[in-house]
Amino acid sequence: MEILTVKDVIFNQNLHYPSIDIFENHTTFLQGPSGCGKSTLLKLFNATLSPDQGVISYKGHDISTLNTITLRQEVLLVSQSVYLFDTSISENFDEYYRYRNLAPLSNEQKKDFLHICSADFDLASNCMNMSGGERQRIYLAICLSLMPKVFMLDEPTSALDYETATRVLENIKSFCQENEITLIVISHDANLTQHYADHIITLEKKV
Repeated sequence: MEILTVKDVIFNQNLHYPSIDIFENHTTFLQGPSGCGKSTLLKLFNATLSPDQGVISYKGHDISTLNTITLRQEVLLVSQSVYLFDTSISENFDEYYRYRNLAPLSNEQKKDFLHICSADFDLASNCMNMSGGERQRIYLAICLSLMPKVFMLDEPTSALDYETATRVLENIKSFCQENEITLIVISHDANLTQHYADHIITLEKKV
């Protein structure tokens, strides 16, 4: 069953998207050359951007009619930029949960999500002292812990070596399957795409 659909969407007059179906509880990878609109499509899916024309639907409802805050909580985009506070890993979890008015996770729960993302660091460690790849994994863990309905990842392994990237994607996909979370991934790594995608959508750059 489709959870997200795109029909005759045009953005900024130069990005034309064909009919696209994202299937619920599956892992879909987006691929295509730079400038073809992969990252833009993810932002259209959670209404960070709005199309010039056409309709994007979430669970059968035109997203332009939905509450954007609720939509972005359910259709969560993890962009290439990492947003962490200059505090400990534990406090970063708490800050995100405070923002959403959610009860904080226990230390064990935080460690479980960090483990899924191969970020087995001391919860007291300051995030500002971490490398780019370590911060990326911590941020992934926090976002995954929020348990969205759709988890959208824009180049989630760009700062990771291949072995770590494989382990992280393997764990995230397994977790999403077990918890009925739809996973959408942009990756330039053809090997990761072929190995982990249930569906592959190829976008073309308009000449």
